[in-house]
Amino acid sequence: MSENTPETPELEEVLDDTGTYESGLPGFLGTIDEIIAKVEAIMLAMGVILMALNTCANVIARFVFGEGFFFSGEINRILIILITFAGIGYAARHGRHIRMSAIYDAVPPKGRKVLMIFIALFTSVVMFFLCYYSFEYVQTLYSRGRILPALGFEIWWIYIWAPVGFAITGIQYFLTAIKNLTSKDVYLSTGVVDGYADTESEV
Repeated sequence: MSENTPETPELEEVLDDTGTYESGLPGFLGTIDEIIAKVEAIMLAMGVILMALNTCANVIARFVFGEGFFFSGEINRILIILITFAGIGYAARHGRHIRMSAIYDAVPPKGRKVLMIFIALFTSVVMFFLCYYSFEYVQTLYSRGRILPALGFEIWWIYIWAPVGFAITGIQYFLTAIKNLTSKDVYLSTGVVDGYADTESEV
């Protein structure tokens, strides 16, 4: 066995989850899926890194100069919103959202596929519904012209991630429904097979 080959299925799963994402969808849909995955990864990585740097710099400033940066709290507020709404799309892509699966567990594999298609389509509709109303909220903030007191720019900019995150998540669940319609196996997302079997062919 080569040094680069994972020795256990658990290690292989971890490496697949943290490595380069490859869509399970064919053609143009796969390209869209991979582009969204890259955008999510960049948003989450940059958000977490910037929040950590900002927090550490603020703590150091408090100890060294006796006073933290006046804008640090607002920057973290912006980044929390970014990470939250980018994270819901990431969780959907990797099948990590909490599932209430009592009914789902009780049905046979074919029934699970039908149920998963319905769940994915229904969740997609809900996400686009929330996207619409969050966009309306952003428009309301824009019309009021409120600004952040420390950073001085209009507050609607920091909430624009809400409709973006809902839209990305809605697209992801819609693609999951398409994946289940075009595949033999049951998929929790476009790249995650249902955990009731070790391999795709066993579902």
